Amino acid sequence: MWKTQSIFNLTRCLSLRALILVAGVALTQAHPITPNLQGYRPLPGFRVVAINNALAVTWPAGTNQIAEVQFNLDSTQPLIDFLSVQASTGGKVAVGHSLNPALWLTVGARDLKNPAGWVAFFDDPNSRPHQTYQATGERAFLRVTNVGTRVEIHVGPLKAGSFHGEWCFTAYPGSGLLRMEAALSTAEDGRAILYDAGLVSGAENWQRMVWHDVTGQLQGIPVMADTPARSVKVAGRTLVAETAGGSLAVFPPPHQFFYPVDQVTNLNYTWFGRGYGGSTEGCGLGICQSATGFNHYVPWFNAPPGTDLHLGVFYLLSSQPGLAALASVAAYTHEDHYPAIPGHVTFTSHYHIEHTQELLRRQAELHTNGIPAELAEPGFVKTFKARGVNLVHLAEFHLGIDAPRLTTEKRLPLLQAMFTECQRLSDAQLLVIPGEEADVHLGGHWLALFPKPVYWVLNRGTDQPFVESRPGIGPVYHVGSAAEVYELMQREHGLMWTAHARIKGSREYPDKYWNADFFKSPEFLGAAWKAMPADLSQPRMGSRVLDLMDEMENLGLHKQVIGEVDAFRMEPEYETYAHMNINYLQLDHVPAYTNGWQPVLDTLRRGEFFTTTGEILMPQFTVAGQPNGATVALAGKTEVPVEFTLDWTFPLAFAELISGDGQHVYRQRVDLRQTASFGHQTWRLPAAVTGRKWLRLEVWDVAANGAFSQPVWFTE
Repeated sequence: MWKTQSIFNLTRCLSLRALILVAGVALTQAHPITPNLQGYRPLPGFRVVAINNALAVTWPAGTNQIAEVQFNLDSTQPLIDFLSVQASTGGKVAVGHSLNPALWLTVGARDLKNPAGWVAFFDDPNSRPHQTYQATGERAFLRVTNVGTRVEIHVGPLKAGSFHGEWCFTAYPGSGLLRMEAALSTAEDGRAILYDAGLVSGAENWQRMVWHDVTGQLQGIPVMADTPARSVKVAGRTLVAETAGGSLAVFPPPHQFFYPVDQVTNLNYTWFGRGYGGSTEGCGLGICQSATGFNHYVPWFNAPPGTDLHLGVFYLLSSQPGLAALASVAAYTHEDHYPAIPGHVTFTSHYHIEHTQELLRRQAELHTNGIPAELAEPGFVKTFKARGVNLVHLAEFHLGIDAPRLTTEKRLPLLQAMFTECQRLSDAQLLVIPGEEADVHLGGHWLALFPKPVYWVLNRGTDQPFVESRPGIGPVYHVGSAAEVYELMQREHGLMWTAHARIKGSREYPDKYWNADFFKSPEFLGAAWKAMPADLSQPRMGSRVLDLMDEMENLGLHKQVIGEVDAFRMEPEYETYAHMNINYLQLDHVPAYTNGWQPVLDTLRRGEFFTTTGEILMPQFTVAGQPNGATVALAGKTEVPVEFTLDWTFPLAFAELISGDGQHVYRQRVDLRQTASFGHQTWRLPAAVTGRKWLRLEVWDVAANGAFSQPVWFTE
């Protein structure tokens, strides 16, 4: 596949695709190429040397470990001679040899006639004509460059349909981590893509494939060079190939690889075996994506013309057996768990679990008022506890009923059941907070959060009062307008914010109510962040809402942005972590349900939290000694000190101090490419603040995992 394409039909990732390929002509070279080392300078621990028609790159891979990849300079041979790990006190352990990189690029069309255009979520490129191209490459060049303390090896050119570019391999010191990516671009407009990637070989390479299944059990299967290709449903997105003395793990970027969906089922994201994608080059292993998803809004990835797409996959070289390699990879996502930070609790929002309706349906079927056994501890509760979530904010009554039109008599029992269940399912570890995506009166979609159970009806008849008192319940509110929603929030000290701002059902919001009293009020938090749409040309995710945050602050609105997930079922066997993010709130305990959760709303309103995909933690961030959410008096200063502490897993890429003067946005980039895997460090640096009104912090790593603070505001 390094030199040829073939036409094939392939069932992969739970779906049947018609894959139409254009046959290519193999290109060979009479002589090996000469590697270009002009962009490389010697780095501590690295060794880059050309010998015997090969280029060998070695790097420090952790305690007493040295990793190596050797590239063949002869285009008639596989690109990678071998991958190995060598202990300083022992011999070299091969984890793969005679390998070629592989890429299958599925190219479809974005519906640019849709008013949402490039920010469409309700799109289905799979329903329109599309082709999958097996990438073909030449070995016309091989150049080595430094990127901070890392080394990149560029090989190409590379072609897949109308997309052109190169292969890029990045070695990261301090671990056996090796990133392989196809860097591609196209001049065609309106393209939406998927990609599968991996390494393949015609040689006997691996003895066994091992993985954890979705129940957490270790699975293993012997593998030979002729083992038929198959996709695998794994936990932790990781598959490991074992050799006699070591192993090679493959896994995707844990969040960026997954286009946005609202059903987060596990769709077999890894593959191994011979003949995958119609390849004739042998047995391999890699990652894959599903064209059809859950058959419910599958928007794929944006591929804007003229942008550089980075289609990446990670490999981890290990001298340990498969089980240890799985544990090493799992550490990069804290085992898909959000670790505890002293003085913080974890908060996640926007889940259409519909537990209340499911409970009432099962009770009716069983003719009981009790709790059915299967709902005693629902799957979503197990999932959130496994992920390290302390506070979960539901968005019930979104499916199956027309909540805005429910009468008072039909709605109140639903609310009562939701409140009772949230209290039953809450404990000292997890607070289940009742909530709704109301989507009425204001415009667009929005979330409501109250500090205690509040009975409210989403409509108001002409003969109904705004609020009435009912025995055994207390106040019952009827809201029939934006003004009445605002009054309700004021009376009950609630919060509301725009859900999935500028996309989906909120495509024109919050812009359309910039000037509304309710939006300017402290009762309107701001907006919620999620990594959509997906665009692999960007080094960060979710710029749609991050840019919105900057616009809101420049308007002087003092708004916050929280992370949201906007998913439906959350079951232990689902691929939940890939689609999640989390908010770390500065609270020292989980509130008890019976006492209400006003401190949660107060913390959100003050901006005393940071949001992360989980791999980067920001336990401390101050501007002139003040934390995010605070106001700092500049008193004529042109610079102020910024200090932030980070804990991270993947090597970091960059941080940005982002500020605004009311009209423009400024970015002060901090290059973090000197960092290795798994670190803890505090940075202190000056930030220019002349004329600035606010400042915030973003941090991103090499897998596009990220964390961001809330703003600090300035006054003179």
